[in-house]
Amino acid sequence: MDPAEQEAREVFEEVYPRLAGWCRGLVDSDAAAHDIAAEAFTRLWSRWRSVDRPEAYLFGVAANLVKDYWRLRDRERNAMRHLKASGPAHAPAADQGLAVRSLVESLPSRLRVPVLLYYYAGLPVSEIASVLHRRPGTVKSDLHLARERLRNALGGRYEYTGITA
Repeated sequence: MDPAEQEAREVFEEVYPRLAGWCRGLVDSDAAAHDIAAEAFTRLWSRWRSVDRPEAYLFGVAANLVKDYWRLRDRERNAMRHLKASGPAHAPAADQGLAVRSLVESLPSRLRVPVLLYYYAGLPVSEIASVLHRRPGTVKSDLHLARERLRNALGGRYEYTGITA
């Protein structure tokens, strides 16, 4: 086995369980989580020699795939609402209550992706900045703005921990 292949195998063994688990927490589906994690690794392999930070790259790709999954799920929900429109009106269970994840999903992409990478994937600001091609100060500012929006949506009931680089 050549050194590049060995390194790829080690990255997979180290990162895949955490990546799939992270995805599982965001999509509530084992199958979808593993599909997203596998697709992120497939994309990594296609660029293996040009990626400096494989873990940050994987979580960045997975964050975008999760966003796509949420978007598809929303389209499916809307389609079901239209199909059931002729029946008795009722609010779907998914729309009841105030879930933080739903609020995170509703953030604009510029704010949502750093939140996912920082709070859900546990990546430091410096790696998020690298994978998103932003300055660390910009990432910190985006995280601050996202926290303010989430706090306001939650009625100021929750505080978030500070951000470290």
